[in-house]
Amino acid sequence: MPRPRSLTPDQLASAALTVIDRDGLAGLSMRAVAQQVGMSTMALYRYIDDRGELERLVVEQVLGTVDTTPPATGGSWPDRIEIMVDRLRGIVGAHPWVVPLVIAHRHRSISVLRWSETVAGILAEAGLDGRKRVIALRCLLAYVIGAIQLEHLGPLVGAGTQAIADLSRTEFPHMAATAAYAHLVDADEEFHGGLTNLLRGMEA
Repeated sequence: MPRPRSLTPDQLASAALTVIDRDGLAGLSMRAVAQQVGMSTMALYRYIDDRGELERLVVEQVLGTVDTTPPATGGSWPDRIEIMVDRLRGIVGAHPWVVPLVIAHRHRSISVLRWSETVAGILAEAGLDGRKRVIALRCLLAYVIGAIQLEHLGPLVGAGTQAIADLSRTEFPHMAATAAYAHLVDADEEFHGGLTNLLRGMEA
C-alpha cells in the first residue's frame, strides 16, 4: 500500500514560497523545496508531478488571498478599478519574485481568473465592450505586473536612477534632468500616478 500523505498542498506551497522569497525565483527547484520540508527530492514526487505543478500551487496560495469581491457600485468605474488593482498590488508586491509565475500560469489560475472576471465586469459596466475591453484588461494586467517589477527590482530611489542623473547633460539632457527629480517620487505616487494616466486614457 502507498504511504499516507503527510503534506498538504498548502504546506508545499508555503515551503516553495519560502524558497522563492529567500533565494529568488532562480532558487526554486524540487530539491530546494524538498530540503525545506525535510525530505528527499524523490519523496517530494509523491505529492506533486513536477515543478510546473509546484509553481501553480504557489500562485494559488499568493493570489488566493486577493479579495475579488466587486467594489461597491457607488463609486466611479475608474475608482472601482483602482481598488481592484490596489488589492492585487498589495498581495503580489509582498512576493515580487512570484510575478513571472503569475504571468506563466494566469490562464489556469482560478484566483487570477476571478480577479480578471471582476475587473472585466467593471469595464463592461463602464461601456467598454469587444476589442476595447480586451485592450483595457490587458493594459491593466500589464501595468500592475510591470509596475510591481519596477518597484521592487528597479526602484526610482537607487543606484540605477543615480547613474542616469549623473549622465552627460549634453548628450542626455532630458534623461539626466528627469532622473534628478526621481528621488522625490515615492513608490505609491509613482504607481497611482501612472494608473491615473492609464485610466484617463480609457475614459477618453
